[in-house]
Amino acid sequence: MIELVVFLGNPGESFAQNRHNAGRLAASQFPLISWHKKYKGLYALALNEIHFLMPETFMNNSGESVHEASAFFKIPLERILIVHDELDLPLGTMSLKNGGGLNGHNGLRSINKCCGGSGFWRLRIGIGRPVHGSVHDWVLSDFTSSEWILLKPVLEQCTRIIVQITEQEPETLLPDYAKKSITAN
Repeated sequence: MIELVVFLGNPGESFAQNRHNAGRLAASQFPLISWHKKYKGLYALALNEIHFLMPETFMNNSGESVHEASAFFKIPLERILIVHDELDLPLGTMSLKNGGGLNGHNGLRSINKCCGGSGFWRLRIGIGRPVHGSVHDWVLSDFTSSEWILLKPVLEQCTRIIVQITEQEPETLLPDYAKKSITAN
């Protein structure tokens, strides 16, 4: 079972609505959780005694926070779920995956470096690639109001998946969530 759920993003109000903060936006779907500063991030003991973490180290150093929490609780990589934005998935989609490449994602790269591998679970929230301009500018730009229409149901589905992962092995969810397109109501 998953023991640690990590919601990636950048801290601070100026980054709050950025595409790169899709992971942290998923965490905001759990409004009753009480977060505390710990492990270089915001930490909470949540659903079924699962550890929740939002690194406050900025995306490129997320691994420092993840390593600190996972080492303290002695949680192996295969029991960690990272919730993050994914350029290679279109907006309106999400995907559950175990291990794999880092796809140039600096947060995942930092976790791989600090925690000694990439064998963690990922809940990837599609943000799509920019048509024009740089990837850097794209991920640090805010979702538009029309994009929120597609994003909101994905974030709600992520919440349901996270709840399910606290109750059963993540492998059992792969057939349904290996790549899923979510439609707005």
